[in-house]
Amino acid sequence: MFRAMRVLFSTAKSGAAGSAGSPSRPLSASSDSRRLAGKVAVITGAASGIGKVTAAEFVRNGAKVVLADVQDSLGRAVAAELGDPDTACYTRCDVTDEAQVAAAVDLAVARHGRLDVMFNNAGITGGNYAGSAIESLDMADFDRVMAVNLRGVAAGIKHAARAMAPRGAGCILCTSSTAGALGGSGPHAYSVSKTAVVGMVRSAAAELAARGVRVNAISPYAIATPMGARSGREMLGLPPGGAVDEELIRRLFDEDINEMGGGVVLRAEDVARAAVFLASDDARYITGHNLMVDGGFSVVKPLNVRAC
Repeated sequence: MFRAMRVLFSTAKSGAAGSAGSPSRPLSASSDSRRLAGKVAVITGAASGIGKVTAAEFVRNGAKVVLADVQDSLGRAVAAELGDPDTACYTRCDVTDEAQVAAAVDLAVARHGRLDVMFNNAGITGGNYAGSAIESLDMADFDRVMAVNLRGVAAGIKHAARAMAPRGAGCILCTSSTAGALGGSGPHAYSVSKTAVVGMVRSAAAELAARGVRVNAISPYAIATPMGARSGREMLGLPPGGAVDEELIRRLFDEDINEMGGGVVLRAEDVARAAVFLASDDARYITGHNLMVDGGFSVVKPLNVRAC
């Protein structure tokens, strides 16, 4: 299982990130454009990982952000780091509870008078990246993953549209995954949920375009976020934690499964900047799109042919 993700971890891919210890190419600065100046955003799953980095990138580009998450201590700390309460604030939001999603949207409108951007980013992997036969599928885990990854997105789209459509303007973003584009690259429940997110995006975009609201998805490849690192440990069969294992995790993401050459390594900042673009007026005529941030991972399936 997960054939697309299996690699020889002891050998770096030819043309990937280089030898162990080689630094990745630094990200270029793009913080002066303030492409989101004056916009108001809600980001779910904003206390860590992609959500946290995107919140910082949104603020850097001039947005006011409501960070929504269930990690209260982390969420409050991130909001405090981003600036004064008018710039960034935190609210608890379990996306499996529609009332809490609605409350996060209402908070943004109450504090700032409107909602311009809704980034439905909260998600969980469920299952285990070490893989298991579909005959052993845990249906309780399946339901839990779908409740967060799909139903939570549906609730976010619903309540963002409630705030945006009457104004005839707004942008809704939803985090999908390359696991939703290629079977076998994630646990069953996770892959199915992320495939369904893209379907939800297209369905909503078809209706909301005429009402001035854009809906798009972003599908990242594997990133060494806290959630990604946990999945990496499962793939490698490592127990949680352990400083000795950090080099193995770094090599996994930076070299073994990295799709890009030239020292380029996928970081959460890359996804955040994709979100900034889609949320900005530069993308004003883009809707119903699934932006793959994957270094080409989803466009090729190597043939299983061995040299004689």
